[in-house]
This record gives sequence, structure tokens and C-alpha cells, in this order.
Amino acid sequence: PLLPPRVALPCPPPSPAELARMYKNEGNEYFRERDYGRAVVAYTEGLKKKCEDPELNAVLHTNRGAAQFYLGNYRSALNDAIQAKKLKPTHLKAVIRGALCHMELKNFSEAIAWCEEGLRIDSKEKKLVEMRAKADKLKRAEERDARKAKVMKKKEQCQKEILLAAIKERNIKLVLEPSNEEEEVSDGLAEISLDGFHSDNATGAKVHLDADGNLNWPVLFLYPEHEQTDFIAAFHENSRFIDHLMVMFAELPPWDLERKYLPSNLELYFEDEERTEMYELNPEHTLLQVLQHERYFVKAGTPTVLAFVKRSPFSKKYFSGKKVHRL
Repeated sequence: PLLPPRVALPCPPPSPAELARMYKNEGNEYFRERDYGRAVVAYTEGLKKKCEDPELNAVLHTNRGAAQFYLGNYRSALNDAIQAKKLKPTHLKAVIRGALCHMELKNFSEAIAWCEEGLRIDSKEKKLVEMRAKADKLKRAEERDARKAKVMKKKEQCQKEILLAAIKERNIKLVLEPSNEEEEVSDGLAEISLDGFHSDNATGAKVHLDADGNLNWPVLFLYPEHEQTDFIAAFHENSRFIDHLMVMFAELPPWDLERKYLPSNLELYFEDEERTEMYELNPEHTLLQVLQHERYFVKAGTPTVLAFVKRSPFSKKYFSGKKVHRL
């Protein structure tokens, strides 16, 4: 009689632990090849199997954390080290990895705590001993730098307040940087932003007090006819405009082809933008006298003056439609 054919029995599916171990081995291969991105994927697949072996899961977290570390993902690496330590508190590799992550993240106090935790597991672990010493040194340096920065900030704040008091004492009006569409004029010390002295000029020059307690301002000269500018980084408040013009136009600028820009042939003005009015300045006046004018407002920390050739066709056209207050 013919024997019945043999029926192959189906193989049982691999358990979650077997699958997790398989992905761990695969991740290790990628790790050895320094393909850390694929190693992370493999270890993640292993963790997704949710096997009930806490030690295996701790290894998967530790290994994935190592791969993330080499990818520069220190926060993710730290999270894996934390999970591994929860699963196996004595897992020294996880503790070392967590300490390394805190070092990279510049969390030196936390790095010290992790090192000390690891040293309670193995008091002779060289990596932890050295890392703890380094973290302690860096923490002290960071605290020292923070103290220095605090002292410096306080000193700068004090200097700015002295500067603002000097401006207020002279009744100089500042236009604050607008927080909305409308500009805000302030003569009150408390209302003036200490950060309002950032300069829009390219040199970054700012108003400052000299050793004698006098204000020196960055001043911008505009020549609308030629679309040119001059900039004085430190215009002493008691200096006259004519003195600066004599220096600035000691030689004719290359753009003055008609040789008209002579100190004696120039008129200086400032503009009241709010009223669309122009005010002529006396070149014999000092900067302080001009800044104390009731309609002069210092904008963006830099006083601005416009210069025109006397009775030139351009100036007549420029002033048309504007109210001009002449000397």
C-alpha cells in the first residue's frame, strides 16, 4: 500500500525577541561599517517589536544612542541613554553615553551627575573619571564667564544711563525706533530704550561721552544734488559746523565738477519731517546749539544735516512746496 505523502509542518513565526535580536545584529553590522543612519533604522525596528526582554531593549536603546551620537544628534542620543538606564540602571555603556551627550550639549552639571552615577557602578572607569574632571573644569569656567558677563553688562548699563542722563540734561530730543507705524519722540529718561543707540551708519559709530563729559555724535552730511554723503564718526558737541566744513572741503570732492562746494558757498539745513519744513542752520553754531533747537529730533542715534550750494537752481527746486525757515 502507498504511504500517504508527508505534510511539511509550518515553521512557527519568530518571536518578538528573536526579531529584535535580528535587527540588533543588523544594526551592529551597519554600525561597524559606520553607516550610522541605517544602524539607527535597524535598532528602531528592533525596538518596535516590543519584546519583553528589558536587557535586550536596553542594548537596542544604547546602540541606537551611539549611532545617533555619531550622527551629531546629541539630544536623541541622550533620550536613548535615559531609556536604556531606566531599563537597566547598571548599564555602564548607557551611563557613559549619556554623560558624553551632556558634555556635547554643554550641560556640565548634568554630565558630572551622570559621571558620578557611573562611578558608583564602577569607581575605576577611566572614561568617567577623566570626563568628570573635564566637566568640572568646564563648569567652573562657564560660571566664571557668566559672572564676568554679568559685571560687564551692569557696567554697560550704568554707562548708558549716564549717557542718557547727559542727553536729557541738554534737552536733546530723540526719536525712538518705531514699535508701530508712528514714531515716538521721547525726552524722558525712563521712556528711552537703552538699545535705541544702535546706529544705522555703516561704521556702527554711536554717541558717547568723552573723558571731559562732553558728547560726541556720529553726524551724517547729505548732498542731495549729487546723491553723496559725508560721515563724521565723532562730532564734538562744542565744535562748529564751519570748522568741519573747512576740513571736509579743504580739497574739492571728485564729484564736484563745477567746483561749487566751497565752505563759504554752502548752506546747511535740517528737515522737520513731521511738518515737512526746512530749517537753515548757522554754520558758526555748534552741534549742541543745533541739537537743542526746538524742532530738531535725533533719529536712529545719528544727527543728519543737508548741504546745498547757495541759491543754486537745484536748491530752489528742492525747497519748492516746503516751508523754509531761513536765518
